[in-house]
This record gives sequence, C-alpha cells and structure tokens, in this order.
Amino acid sequence: MTSSRLPGKVLLPLPYGGSVTALEQVLRRAGACGRIDQVVVATTTNPEDDAIEALCRAKGLSCFRGSEHHVLERFWGAAKSVQADRIVRVTADCPCLDPAILDRVLVEHEREEADFTSSGIRRSFPIGIDQGVFSFEMLEAAYRNARHAHEREHVTPYFYQTHPERYKIHIVAAEPEEHRPELRLTLDTRADYLMLCALYDQLYSRDDLFRLPSILALLDQKGWIAGINAQTVQKRIYSSLEEELHALRAWADRQDLHRALAFLNTHISNS
Repeated sequence: MTSSRLPGKVLLPLPYGGSVTALEQVLRRAGACGRIDQVVVATTTNPEDDAIEALCRAKGLSCFRGSEHHVLERFWGAAKSVQADRIVRVTADCPCLDPAILDRVLVEHEREEADFTSSGIRRSFPIGIDQGVFSFEMLEAAYRNARHAHEREHVTPYFYQTHPERYKIHIVAAEPEEHRPELRLTLDTRADYLMLCALYDQLYSRDDLFRLPSILALLDQKGWIAGINAQTVQKRIYSSLEEELHALRAWADRQDLHRALAFLNTHISNS
C-alpha cells in the first residue's frame, strides 16, 4: 500500500468502477493455474497494509505479514507458514498474469530439472508477465546467506546474480508472436493504471481471464492503449553503484542533458 509511485495501487478497482481489486485479479489468475496448490499473499506488518489483510480475510485467502524492507525474509516466512516445497513467485502488481504461461514455466522447470526458472530476468515477454520458480531449500539458503541489500529486497537475485554458478538457471523465452519486451502490463504508475483500465474495459466482459494473445491482438488493433503508459520507465535491480551510474549516464545522454553528463564524468571519473 505504500508504493512510492502509486500509493494504494494493489487495492485500486480493476475494471475501473468495479468491486474487484487489482490484487484480487492477480490472485484469481495465479489460482487458475492447475499446477498451483495454494496462493498466499505476503504483505508487510505496516498498519497501512491492514487493508490487505482485511481483504484476504473477507475473501478467505491466506495472508502472511512480515518485514517491509527484508522482502526475502517475508517470502521465506510465507513459504514456511504453509510448508511449501516449491514456490512460484509473482508480484501483486501484475494483473495481466497469464495462467497458461505460468503453467508453461512450471512445465519447463520440471522438464529442465532446473533450480530456478524465470520468464522475467531476461526480458522477452511484456513487463508484467513475470514469474519465478524455485524450491524452499533454495529460498532458505538465500535467506540464511544473502548479505547485500538488493538481494534482501528483491528475493531472487541471490540465485541468478550473486551465485549463478551454484544453480541451474532456466529462462523461459517468449514465442515470436509474444515477443513484446517494450510493452507494460504492470501497475506502477497512474499511467499504468489508466492503460490497464482501458485494457480491462475492452476485454474483461468477454473473458474475465483473458490471456496474452487476446491482449496483443487488441493492442495491434488499438495501439493508442499501449501508448498510454509507453513513456513510463521500468524500475530495475542494480547490484552496485557502478551499475546505477552507468544507467544514469545512459539516461542523461538520451535526454540530451550534456552538462549533467559532463558533470558526472568529471566528478565521478573513476566510477
């Protein structure tokens, strides 16, 4: 509920004016995957998130509350509370999550005998069609051994950034007709919410679990919908100050901020 760019976003109504929240849409879609045994909401102990726990109680959903900033610990606690052996991680700001793609990720995870399988850490699907699969043993190892702030805040970097040599990592790539990495189907900003409202307005009444092919077909017909949030910048996970500075320089260059770029290069010449 304390999202910096759109406070309260997960409890916004979707479709607009309806009685179903964005969070409920994510939970419905995750639960529609036949390989999922139980869906658990992992929220924080902040008073602001009492509303999320109240919603879960009203809807008969499992809810675990833990640390706001040590998200890795919160996920570990949530998994432990239901004695999970395998965890599928999705984030609550992805109300276009496709159960069929989630099923595909789980099938490939088993077929490849992978330790960690993801559709999001190497972008090919639209932003918002993201999930990761790993065992409780891996989650516990990360919880016990992660030392860096970005590992604790984002849950899975310990697997694919810090110790990729320890784990068999499998990336599920989009099919050619699904390859739209520039497209935002996630809820981070007001522009994202407007875009998702327009999308749901067009598709939800015909199929309340509309899938990615229907989304892409609609956006091919009505490109203005995708344009609503096309300028929104996706947050990234940076493992070091050097990576952040590189991204800042690249952004300044694209914006023609040449004096700012020269200042950076002069005063942080060794970074």
